Parts: sequence; structure tokens; C-alpha cells
Amino acid sequence: MPSIMESVLVGGGTGFVGTAFSQLLRSKGYGVTTVSRMPGPQRMSWTELAESGLPVNTVAVVSLAGQNVLDPTRRWTPGFKQNVWASRVNTTQSLANAIIKAPFKPKVFISISGVGIYQPSQTAEYNEDSHGGSFDFLSKLCQEWESVAKLPADLGIRQVTVRSGVILGRNGGMVKQLFLPFYFGLGGPVGRGDQYMPWIHIHDMANLLLFAIENNNVQGVLHGVAPQIVTNKQFAKAFGRALWRPALIRLPEFVINIAFSEERAKIMTEGQKVIPKRTLAYGFQYKYPDIDSACRQVAKLIPSK
Repeated sequence: MPSIMESVLVGGGTGFVGTAFSQLLRSKGYGVTTVSRMPGPQRMSWTELAESGLPVNTVAVVSLAGQNVLDPTRRWTPGFKQNVWASRVNTTQSLANAIIKAPFKPKVFISISGVGIYQPSQTAEYNEDSHGGSFDFLSKLCQEWESVAKLPADLGIRQVTVRSGVILGRNGGMVKQLFLPFYFGLGGPVGRGDQYMPWIHIHDMANLLLFAIENNNVQGVLHGVAPQIVTNKQFAKAFGRALWRPALIRLPEFVINIAFSEERAKIMTEGQKVIPKRTLAYGFQYKYPDIDSACRQVAKLIPSK
């Protein structure tokens, strides 16, 4: 249990991951300040961060901000792509700048990134020592996102980058969009269905971030993915089973490409085989290590916190 005075600054703490993580922090006795565009208690704006710096007694800074790439209401226009980029890169840069300027430094800076930094493949296997590429918009975004999070080594601040897979939770992300189609028996695989789908349950992601704060030996890249490797078809079957529904209606790839544009549809139609080698080596314990247990938890009709 931390000192009552210890506080964590969370950039983007009002989103899907940020909300779950902030709830976990408070349950463990941490103070939480959220950096957000929306005003509210225990919040500060990005302008306030730039002007006033880190709150007193900040022991950790966590960068989670980011526009939802797969927002079905937004077309993949140059303007929206710019928002996706700025909401990740500019916010992370702002947090890094605040740390550099702070007279009293936090112990750790944690930033989230994505497995989209890796080339989609049916054969390649990626662990935390694998190098990302620069082959499309999303991979370039991840590279720049991680680049601006790097602090000068002489500051002596521990740094962790969590490359996240698809985050499964009833209150947001992919499951929130898929719940009703699957509930009414209209769900199924996307495209071929044999593409790998790196995934992690929202509770495990929140716990992994806390694990990175509280374990002083944790640093560098961690894969925020579950240890069980599944394909999109295997996920669809597991989610259907959890809802006691069939999952046989395949969503054609060309439909996804038309709806989202091919460039971002790759998130669903292509995938990577991602192994949490270092995450496991550090001793992190998953609450939902397999897709069946994760799907049973997120398949509840009434979402739970």
C-alpha cells in the first residue's frame, strides 16, 4: 500500500483503459490526477500541465491518451488521421516535457503503444526484443509515439513501454461494438478468420500498468497481450460460446475495407503473433490468461466494473 501522499498522473485517464486503471489505482490507495480536455474533479487540462507542471508528490506518470482509431462514426480522412496522430504523439510529448521540467522527478514514466508496430504475418513471431517496422500509417504512428516518450538517460527515470494488443472489456473497445451483433446471433469471424489477434483483458492491462509502477526492476518494452495466442476465428467462437450464441456469420473483408478504409481495416483483417516473453519473465500474473475465461467475463449482459 503506497503512502497516502503518493500520486499518479494519468494522461488520458477518462478513456476506456484510463478509467479502469484509475479505478484500480484508487482502490490501492494512490491519489490520481487525470490530464484531460474535459474539466472535472482531480483533473487538469493539457494547458495547465504545460503551465503548472506535475502535481506535488507525483511518483509515476502514465500516458494513455489516444483517439479511438476504430471509431465507426468517423471516416478515415486526413483530418481524422491527424487527430489520431496528435492525440497520441503530442500528448505523450507533453507528459515527457513536464517530467523533464519538473524539479522533483517521478520514479517511472510508462507509455502505451501498440502491436501495430510489427508487420502483420502468418509466420513471424514477435517478442519484446523484436524490432518494429515503418511500413504503414499505424506502424509509423507507433514508432513516433514511442520515440517522443524517450527521456534523457541522465534523468535516471525508469521507463516502460507497453505495446498493447486488442483490449477486451465490456465497457469499451472492440467488445462494446461487437456485443449486440453477437448477442443476436449475427456474429462471426472477420475476413478469413485465420489472422492472429493479439489480445488482453482490460483488468489485466490495468494490473500490468500497476505492476510496472510498483516493481522497480521492470523497464523497457513489455507486451500487453495475453499468453494464449488465438486467431480471429477462435476469438469469435469463444465469444459466441460465452453468450450461448452461434458465431458463424463471417464478415467479408471487402465490407470492412469499405466501412473503415483498407488502411485502418488492417487492424481487424490482418494480425501478428505476439508473445509476452518479458512480461512473463518479470513474473506478471494474468487473471485472464485464456480467451474463454476472458470472454465469459466480458459477455455479461450488464457490464461490471
